[in-house]
Amino acid sequence: MDLRQLEYFVAVAEEQNFTRAAGRVHISQSGVSAQIRQLERELGAELFDRSGRTVTLTVAGRAALEHARAALAAAESVGHVVGQVTGLIRGRLTVGMVIGCTLTPLFDALAAFHRLHQGVEISLLEDNSDRLVEQVRADVVDLALVGTAGAAPEGLDSLTVISERLVAAVPAGHPLARQRRVTLRDLVAHPLVCMPAGTGLRAVFDRACAAQSLQPVIGLQAGAADAIADLASRGLGVAVLSESMAASYGDRLTARVIDDLETPAVLALIWKSTHNPAVRELVVHSRRAFTQVDPAQGLSPVR
Repeated sequence: MDLRQLEYFVAVAEEQNFTRAAGRVHISQSGVSAQIRQLERELGAELFDRSGRTVTLTVAGRAALEHARAALAAAESVGHVVGQVTGLIRGRLTVGMVIGCTLTPLFDALAAFHRLHQGVEISLLEDNSDRLVEQVRADVVDLALVGTAGAAPEGLDSLTVISERLVAAVPAGHPLARQRRVTLRDLVAHPLVCMPAGTGLRAVFDRACAAQSLQPVIGLQAGAADAIADLASRGLGVAVLSESMAASYGDRLTARVIDDLETPAVLALIWKSTHNPAVRELVVHSRRAFTQVDPAQGLSPVR
């Protein structure tokens, strides 16, 4: 038995699926299956029940899982301790990013980190903010850029990149474009184009409407600000965007801050308090990169 087999075993146990586990550990499904079979032969017991639609642990598998996790954690700790002594950082770092967010300072931070620590394998994945928060809590993702409502999630360390209010964005000639002040009640009188549930921007908007017992009609949803702006510019609904998002489309849309929606949409980098030197080092690079973010130039769209 070797650590790689234990890593594959833990991945399959947590994903309950050989295909997803293979994607997580970056090898083929057949490779994962072969290694698990080899591990089962060495242990003399089947670790998984493969008869159902999802893969479940057998009694032997449940007994082995925590020990496998402990073995992997111990091996990682050995690498960290040696790395601290020698000045090297090695291992794997999984970074999450909210879908549709092309925030160049994050890429700059990853590039600077990679140049200095090429022994660290970096994985980047996209998901919605709610799921990324849970993946950070579950140690599936080491660090993630997420959109949240009002503040970063409790119990996690965070770096706020930007905090800004939401706006209604409409094309010229729309009734809301002629108003100096726009309220939530004004807004919900029209069909809306908005981010999907699970994003920070949508959480801010939904909570504000619920607080006033308003029921907005979300006619169209899109995960990218470009798509929302394009739909709104064609008269298909009022776009609900953050201030920095709307600033990018000033030639096509008129933006009005939603007057009675004061809770900001927050874009934040989140991670768990950790002894992992790779996470700590990437946070340092991220702090440097994000100090250069200029919301007025649309560099930090809040999702």
